[in-house]
Amino acid sequence: MPYAPEHKVETRTRILDSARKLFNRNGLTTISIDEIMAGAGLTRGGFYQYFQSKEELYAEAITHFRDCEPAPWQREAFAANPQGQALAKAILDAYLSRTHLDDVDGSCPIIGLATDVARENGAAKRAYHQIMEMMTGVFGANLGPNPIAGIDRSVNDAETQRALAVVALCVGGMVLARAVGEEGPGDELRVAAHRYATALAGWDNKQAQHA
Repeated sequence: MPYAPEHKVETRTRILDSARKLFNRNGLTTISIDEIMAGAGLTRGGFYQYFQSKEELYAEAITHFRDCEPAPWQREAFAANPQGQALAKAILDAYLSRTHLDDVDGSCPIIGLATDVARENGAAKRAYHQIMEMMTGVFGANLGPNPIAGIDRSVNDAETQRALAVVALCVGGMVLARAVGEEGPGDELRVAAHRYATALAGWDNKQAQHA
């Protein structure tokens, strides 16, 4: 008796959930298909019913971050259903939170897979870029006053560059904080990145709450 279509979708999601967690914790290349399928409660034999290759799985596991059940650090950001600038600020707060730093399995793949994707080509790199663009778009659409504009008038209209710089502070701050591994230095890096990303985005707590 063939499985219903929703069964195949649910099984594929389980494989992606397993892959995302294992990739975040161990990197792309050190995890086998057997381990990924076992994490989903399945055997290796069923893998190719859902994915043509491990490389395809790399890319889909990265973009799965956009569509999967939110991790605890994400739920904190969305609990109050913020909109506009308040939403963007809430994402930044959650991204640079201690909860996100500690949640290796459920973290954003831009943090966990930066080094691995740098060595990849094709689909994995494109998927990584999509997630980065999504984050940049949310920030770029909701920037506050430009703190650099009064200093350098040539950057008044460089909103995309400013959003990219905010993303770089978020991602770079978390990569370094996780690499340091110790609570003191790691938290100092995270807090510093949060402070200057917030300032560069032109947000303060009052603006974010009333946007």
